[in-house]
Amino acid sequence: MYRLGEKIMIVSDAFEQNLPVGEHGYIIAYDRNPDNAFDYVIRVPKVNRNFFVPSGDVELMTQMLKREAERIEREALIDYALATHNERLFRSVMNGGVDNKEEEPAAESLSQSDFIKQVNLRAWI
Repeated sequence: MYRLGEKIMIVSDAFEQNLPVGEHGYIIAYDRNPDNAFDYVIRVPKVNRNFFVPSGDVELMTQMLKREAERIEREALIDYALATHNERLFRSVMNGGVDNKEEEPAAESLSQSDFIKQVNLRAWI
């Protein structure tokens, strides 16, 4: 549950109430009625209205900004790696910082029968 007064962004409109998707607002109250599908009452200053919304329709502005900053940082690292022809940096950014070198020896150490068992198991699924 978000705290009262927190700045939120409307990310969807599950109940098709003509919410201004993409606009920011503030949580002004909780809807504590257990028979109701709505979790919050929000205030959207741009349209000068209050809305009842479920928790899935809103997201904290700080979380969205953090996620956007991480995406921009990742794209900048990819651009830098491509511009400087730094293959190691490019691979680490694309793999999320996990090296594939640790996984390769494990794949080579499989015997032929173990490999066939894994292939058959995956094919069966």
